[in-house]
This record gives sequence, C-alpha cells and structure tokens, in this order.
Amino acid sequence: MNRHEATWMRSLMVGMGSLAAAALLAWPAPALAGGAATAAVKQTVDEVIRILADEKLKKPDKVQERRRLLEKVVGARFGYDEMSKRTLAAHWQKLDAKQREEFTELFKRLLTNSYADKVEGYTGEQIHYINERNEGDYAEVRTRVANGKTEIPLDYRLLNKGGDWRVYDVVVDGVSLVNNYRGQFAKIIRTSGYDDLVKQLQDKSDKFVKLKTTEGKE
Repeated sequence: MNRHEATWMRSLMVGMGSLAAAALLAWPAPALAGGAATAAVKQTVDEVIRILADEKLKKPDKVQERRRLLEKVVGARFGYDEMSKRTLAAHWQKLDAKQREEFTELFKRLLTNSYADKVEGYTGEQIHYINERNEGDYAEVRTRVANGKTEIPLDYRLLNKGGDWRVYDVVVDGVSLVNNYRGQFAKIIRTSGYDDLVKQLQDKSDKFVKLKTTEGKE
C-alpha cells in the first residue's frame, strides 16, 4: 500500500468520519483478536463499508445523504471532544466552555471534510485485527490493512466513557493523527495566536461548504 492509500485510510477512520478502514463485506472477516474495544471498532468499520457498498447510495443525487450517514456512524464512535483536548494540549486549559465547544465543532468539521471525498476511494482493502491492549479505561486496537500486495499498520486508541468505547486517536504506520495536528496547531498558535487558528479552521470549513454547494448545482 502506497502513501496515497495510507492517507486515504487515515482519512476514512479519522477522521470517519466515517469517519474512515474497514473489513470487506464480500469476504469473510478475520476472527477478532481482542475484546470489547475491538468489537466496537469492527462494528463501526463494518457499518461504514455497508454504506459505501449500498448501490442506492452511489447515485449522484444520494451523495449528501451518504455523507450524512457516514458522519453519523463515525461520529458515534469517535470522541471528538477528547481528540480536540489532546490536539490543543496545554492550550485547552486556557479555553472557557464556549471556546472549547467552538473548537471541537471546527476540528470535527476539519476531520469529516477531509475524509468526505477520500472515503469514496475504498477498493476492498482487507482488515486484519491483530490484538487489543488494555490499561484501565484505555485500549489500543491494532490492525493491519492489506490490499493483496502490502500491509500497513493502522491502530485505534480508545477511551471507555460510561461503557462506550470512543476513538481518540488513530495511528497510521506509526504516525499519530493527534500528534500530527498538535504540532501544526501549536505552530499556528505560537506564531499568530489562537484566534488565528480558529479563523483558519472556520475558513477551511466555509470553503468546503461553498465548494460542495457549487458542485451540487452542476
């Protein structure tokens, strides 16, 4: 699997928002090598692929509906609040409740918009569930994504909140999504301030909405 495919995989499950990695519907999935956290990840992955495989949702006039369904499925598994907190690191403590809510929504949009188009590129990669490591309310589900030629590690880090396992980070080939964004955001905050980071995120969101609105009219 090349870097382009790896980027797509990261986009699918991070961010999928859907959110975003999957087990094939057409072929039997490998036996699970884990517990409740693994089962939670697989449930979401299977539902994402089911939506992508639905012929009715592949019609041009169903694009927005399919994306809404993907966002709903991924949003139910991903803990965007925890991801936001970890991404901003120390700066999170400086924000009031309203600012935290605003940032979490903008970060969620960034992730879902990033995978919205790339998720369409799913071509039947096989997911192998390797194992699950647990420490208290935290778990890491290790998987490998295979396309018949190569495999790439894709790991999910989850937090158990009230009996519900929520993904707070995705690690693709050793690269943490949260750490990657943390570095980018810290640089912006350091050079131009937190308000500029919010503005940049809002601008990206507005541009995406405008682009999709224009496409819908064509």
